[in-house]
Amino acid sequence: MSRADGLAADLVGGALYTALLYVLVAVLAPRARSRVVGLAAFGLSAAVELLQLTDVPRTLVEQAPPLAYVLGSTFVATDLAAYAVGALAATAVDVTVRGRRPG
Repeated sequence: MSRADGLAADLVGGALYTALLYVLVAVLAPRARSRVVGLAAFGLSAAVELLQLTDVPRTLVEQAPPLAYVLGSTFVATDLAAYAVGALAATAVDVTVRGRRPG
């Protein structure tokens, strides 16, 4: 099995990360409107990315290495765009498949 590298793989990974957060937020708040769930998923993703501008992720990963999968290690501005695409795509799928109200 090969592993994809490069900007495209990074962007797809970021979008999928936010889509996963969308699902988790939707499960925790099943009555929330799709737009709110999408905004929450993007906000959480962006917060984790911005946290990488500090030493907090490095310190936490030293204590619990598996947190590296959640917190990452390096701020990359293009990830914010990927998160927005992931949130928009997850919201669109949710509205289309489940008939949730977007607003």
